[in-house]
Amino acid sequence: MKDRLCLLTVHAHPDDEASKGAGTVAKYHAAGVRTVLVTCTGGEEGDILNPAMDTPEVRADIAAVRARELAAAASIIGYDEVELLGYRDSGMPGTEANSRPDSFAAAPLEEATGKLVEIIRRVRPHVIVAYGDDHSRYPHPDHIRAHEIARDAFEAAGDGSRFLEAGEAFWPLKLYYTLWSRQRVVEMHEKFRELGMESPFNEDWFEGDDEPEPITTTIDVSDFADVRREALLVHATQIDPTSKFWFGLPPEVAREIYPFEDYQLARSRVESEIPESDLFAGVGLEVRT
Repeated sequence: MKDRLCLLTVHAHPDDEASKGAGTVAKYHAAGVRTVLVTCTGGEEGDILNPAMDTPEVRADIAAVRARELAAAASIIGYDEVELLGYRDSGMPGTEANSRPDSFAAAPLEEATGKLVEIIRRVRPHVIVAYGDDHSRYPHPDHIRAHEIARDAFEAAGDGSRFLEAGEAFWPLKLYYTLWSRQRVVEMHEKFRELGMESPFNEDWFEGDDEPEPITTTIDVSDFADVRREALLVHATQIDPTSKFWFGLPPEVAREIYPFEDYQLARSRVESEIPESDLFAGVGLEVRT
């Protein structure tokens, strides 16, 4: 495996892997990159947003239902492996779930980081994709903790003096944070208005004049534009197929508006020229085309 590139992504809940960077993963998988998904929780506290799935049977078995949805979405996207950290969904602050001892937010940071370090050392990713440190728009405890363990594990995985039981030390080379481009939101909003449709984006989306976080890396996913939609739809409990936010624009329109996914390069142990168009820029191994 030493001459094969590897990409590892860290997500908080089932469905996050579909909404954030699915086209990027699909593109690299198609190019021969080994793709690994780490999902930190089972998503047990996620609201059932699709009325057709809101039944007593589904609610009683929600963890198993979400696990099946995750497996289906990961297959659509093209993940070679899915690793589960095994924590319970923490829910939002102030809820009963947030105080459960088996919740992700309640887990000691060192413990959760160690679990991710073990996976990193075992699968040996060149690039890790995770969440950034700005959670102002969605301060979910699990997203915050997922950011923290990815940040800390990136630094700890190559340190042989830490997590001695987690396997042979390995230094991942680049850490990226997923971003939702302001330009994407503006172009989608304008297209809704152009088509005479109600936009799901209110004024809060347009505060300030610049990107809230610097975009360093933009991946062209035009050949994989439908992957996110298809992967989201199999998360049938979490994604309402009538959602204007996800599916309000016709597919043929949506795929043309902003066929890119954006990232911020947070840490790097190699040199690359910014802006980038490849997560593996500077790594030293070629992505097959």
